[in-house]
Amino acid sequence: MGSSGEWCLEKRDSLSSDSISSNENVLETGSLSIIVLGASGDLAKKKTFPALFHLYCQGFLPPDEVHIFGYARTKISDDELRNRICGYLDSDRSASPSEAVSKFLQLIKYVSGSYDAAEGFQLLDKEIAKHETSKSSQEGSSRRLFYLALPPSVYPSVCRMIWKYCMNKSDLGGWTRIVVEKPFGKDLESAEQLSSQIGELFDEPQIYRIDHYLGKELVQNLLVLRFANRLFLPLWNRDNIDSVQIVFREDFGTEGRGGYFDEYGIIRDIIQNHLLQVLCLVAMEKPVSLKPEHIRDEKVKVLQSVLPIKDEDVVLGQYEGYRDDPTVPDHSNTPTFATIILRIHNERWEGVPFILKAGKALNSRKAEIRVQFKDVPGDIFKCKKQGRNEFVIRLQPSEAMYMKLTVKQPGLEMSTVQSELDLSYRQRYQGVSIPEAYERLILDTIRGDQQHFVRRDELKAAWEIFTPLLHRIDNGEMKPVPYQPGSRGPAEADELSAKAGYVQTHGYIWVPPSL
Repeated sequence: MGSSGEWCLEKRDSLSSDSISSNENVLETGSLSIIVLGASGDLAKKKTFPALFHLYCQGFLPPDEVHIFGYARTKISDDELRNRICGYLDSDRSASPSEAVSKFLQLIKYVSGSYDAAEGFQLLDKEIAKHETSKSSQEGSSRRLFYLALPPSVYPSVCRMIWKYCMNKSDLGGWTRIVVEKPFGKDLESAEQLSSQIGELFDEPQIYRIDHYLGKELVQNLLVLRFANRLFLPLWNRDNIDSVQIVFREDFGTEGRGGYFDEYGIIRDIIQNHLLQVLCLVAMEKPVSLKPEHIRDEKVKVLQSVLPIKDEDVVLGQYEGYRDDPTVPDHSNTPTFATIILRIHNERWEGVPFILKAGKALNSRKAEIRVQFKDVPGDIFKCKKQGRNEFVIRLQPSEAMYMKLTVKQPGLEMSTVQSELDLSYRQRYQGVSIPEAYERLILDTIRGDQQHFVRRDELKAAWEIFTPLLHRIDNGEMKPVPYQPGSRGPAEADELSAKAGYVQTHGYIWVPPSL
């Protein structure tokens, strides 16, 4: 944070990690073209273009270097695309909002074409080359970032078209990078097939598999918390921690996305990617350095240490009314809720259950990490019933971290009560604008920093954990338990957590402090 109290992102020392660069000291001086494929879709409209706009407002996309291209099958004009995305551009971060929106929109050009035919991509390459020429970029020095806001089924054909027709012609410090969205396949086999198809065309340092949870402020804080604070170093192990919960809860159902959701279910949609990535950061060993490969090496080690999931460590649920959606099959077996206990077989975490829980149509909306510590031995205050110490990291909403402690209740009596040490971001960092996850991750892609992106072997290890369970669900061998919308989910899920050793605190509710 700068002296004026404004949020700023500092430029990292190393901007290039592409293995295709023949000279690591070549400065990136060429123009930057950002191509959003699937530009007329919801993801691009609601996430990608607003993130680019915020980066533009903060000076990370200078108009004398950058041009943005939208590409999709829809036949619309430049102005029609601009009108579609205009309403989603939040201009609060700019001194002159309407002027900033107008100038940003003028950077956008639209090209219409198929995702599997040469003509459209040849036209796209021609338009990109025009921009590069207008910026006086030396051939091969320009930078091309392709953001695939598309369904994974078209990734192979789109990547082939990019590789054939839209790559940089030579290497003079420029690069071509692609960003691909989840889901990366539906199981181990399909994920590996997709990785192989893309890997035949692009080197791993050119591929950015985006998981927006890795761009969240509190998720990015995990490594700092764990490895920059002496307080946690001796506590972060099986001797002191009894259980770890990683929770994702939504208070609404599929909301018209039933047909899409039914293909994947809550495990593929949330647990196998978002929550598992958080688990890696909670459980990993200290990396050799902050270099992306060192961090990702440690995450892979964690995933490879996870034991096979047992059926008795799983509770599935489906909210009543889910099948009323006309796009959902009448006899759908797709879970909208799951609690899964993962066990890590290594020296630090042997015997500590990692409880991953996610669900839709529940009684609250939140995502958090809850580290519960063991009971105090020799409890002279007889306060065990009040609850255990917990370190809680609230990812969303109301970003915060707080430590639940037992303290003396004010007054003449020696009685105890649970309270907290609290760092609530809205109160502590007033006036600070916390960047959206997509902003960070797109900026990281431009800089060539893959720390917060999923590597191929990491993706494979994640699917190896969940594929056997997913196949049993797909084959109807495991059935979801019905639960009421607006509830906590199936009662069996709380019973499973209790059986694993988690002790729920009764009578204490954390209230975010008011400003």
